[in-house]
Amino acid sequence: MRAVVVSRTGGPEVLEVQERPDPVPGPSDLLVDVEAAGVNFIDVYQREGRYPLELPFVAGSEGAGVVRAVGDSVQDLRPGDRVVWAMVNGTGYNSATVIPAARAVKIPDGVSSEQAAAVLLQGMTAHYLCESTYPVASGDEVLVHAAAGGTGLLLTQMVARKGGRVIATVSTAEKEELARAAGAAEVIRYDREDVAEQVGRLTEGRGVAVVYDGVGKSTFDASLACLRRRGVLVLFGASSGPVPPVDPIRLMGGSTFLTRPTLAHYVAEREELVARATDVLSWVEDGTLDVRIGQRYSLDEAAQAHEDLAGRRTTGKSLLLPSG
Repeated sequence: MRAVVVSRTGGPEVLEVQERPDPVPGPSDLLVDVEAAGVNFIDVYQREGRYPLELPFVAGSEGAGVVRAVGDSVQDLRPGDRVVWAMVNGTGYNSATVIPAARAVKIPDGVSSEQAAAVLLQGMTAHYLCESTYPVASGDEVLVHAAAGGTGLLLTQMVARKGGRVIATVSTAEKEELARAAGAAEVIRYDREDVAEQVGRLTEGRGVAVVYDGVGKSTFDASLACLRRRGVLVLFGASSGPVPPVDPIRLMGGSTFLTRPTLAHYVAEREELVARATDVLSWVEDGTLDVRIGQRYSLDEAAQAHEDLAGRRTTGKSLLLPSG
């Protein structure tokens, strides 16, 4: 098989395509021929060493493909089934991979492997954010940062579907159009407008019920300033860098709440994983949820994929196609 390997941490140049023997599945595993793999900020963080993994490692943690072989104890999946998975380190940027059957979800017939790979991780992230961390209610005013990104577009659609009023932040005219098409009621161009000032204007001084912030360092102060009394800041990522230590006294101004959730704690049990994945995939299948695949790369272009993602030159989801 071909795999993109990280032998030392650093910039995109450390991503190296290698030929490796096909992996062998254990009793509870699947051997899968990978058709599409997602590219995510966590891949960048792991490559940089911000989220350290034992070296060397195969990059990526999510994908979709066709089961080639199953372990002896696997009961509900068989060769030929199409499956999708997420949050399994070392399983994305390769042409064949082994994953635990317990982390795999069968792909519905009406969803392509590319769609499944593009939506599962970020779709389940958007799902837990607006269904569990802060359950959005109809009429809630909601600020979504980076609303034209992979998670942002899905989150905007889900919040709008629940009756929330989405105020989106974006950096370009193209991204503004994408956010509006996804259901954003208002869009703020953070490259040329003061976000907190505009949110105050758009909410008549109330502030928003919740801010979904996956950007981190560069948006944190504005996010706090945008909250209404007893509002909730959901900090779920740090694409601009980690937020410096925060004095809790800063939350006292509006009796506001700050939480730093992670998807792993919302899909730790298979029952919850399957429930969230089933919702997301069924919404894709029936057309309720639109999946935008903005960029496709071959394994040999993995470094370029990382450069584009970190440089904010992407919209929607980026995929690696091992056969490309």
